[in-house]
Amino acid sequence: MPDERLDADLIAVVGATGTGKSDLGIAIAERLRASGRDAEVVNADAMQLYRGMDIGTAKLTVEDRRGIRHHQLDVLDVIDEASVAAYQRDARADIEAIHQRGGVAVLVGGSGLYVSAVLFDLAFPGTDPELRARLEHEHEELGPGILLERLRTLDPAAAATIDARNPRRLIRALEIASRSEVVTPSLPSAPRAWRPARILHLHRERAQLVAGLHARAARMFDAGLVDEVRGLREHGLEQGRTARAAIGYSQALDVLRGDATVEQAVEATAIATRKYARRQVSWFRRYADAEVLDVTGADRAALTEAARRIVP
Repeated sequence: MPDERLDADLIAVVGATGTGKSDLGIAIAERLRASGRDAEVVNADAMQLYRGMDIGTAKLTVEDRRGIRHHQLDVLDVIDEASVAAYQRDARADIEAIHQRGGVAVLVGGSGLYVSAVLFDLAFPGTDPELRARLEHEHEELGPGILLERLRTLDPAAAATIDARNPRRLIRALEIASRSEVVTPSLPSAPRAWRPARILHLHRERAQLVAGLHARAARMFDAGLVDEVRGLREHGLEQGRTARAAIGYSQALDVLRGDATVEQAVEATAIATRKYARRQVSWFRRYADAEVLDVTGADRAALTEAARRIVP
């Protein structure tokens, strides 16, 4: 019987940081186009949603995208809070639109919950309109000081960076902190697919992956990550709950504050990235239907060749 996966109109390229997902995703899209089917990439890296966060997220340049249309890149400002529920809605809408145009959607990224939010039937709690309305009323009646003190009790880290003169951000931060009992969904043992998809899980042998991640951290700082963060700081990076915590960006902020040297920031970034990669490996290992591709030792040319086998 023919392999029905070859006809999938949704292909997901997943795996740990530093395994070559972006390069393979582009190569697959190009192979699909060469075979007569249009293809577009949908980003599934939570930090690549942010405008200006390019070096530290290894975001492909426009040139490196090689004419392939990309979605879910540069859709948030650094002061915005990333929402997996909003991402699920918007990414699925992009995929539906790609399919309506007769194309194949190539979902590419390593943010496990974001990938799973697209591929599987996961439900996410929305905002709480009643809680927000009550907080807005209290802000109007009591002023920001009372709300800020409450936020300090619930989430000291958020309170330390919040601008109390910005009612919208103060109320939103307090809403989130007040609803901290809401548990982020995890991947069920037998998740139900949103729609048929071919999942490619990239695996790189651990010793090579670890060495590569340290080199990757050093390259990012050499490429100007501190300067990138300096510019983003002027746009409110330190006030962004999600963006400021991104690996590499929080360490670069330490450099700018004088709390760390560049060498210390590189090492801290490499350590944080290795820990994150371990979590990614554990998450994607649970994708029972995924095809595991060993990319140990693979460079861009090897990934391009792998795409030829995936899309004959």
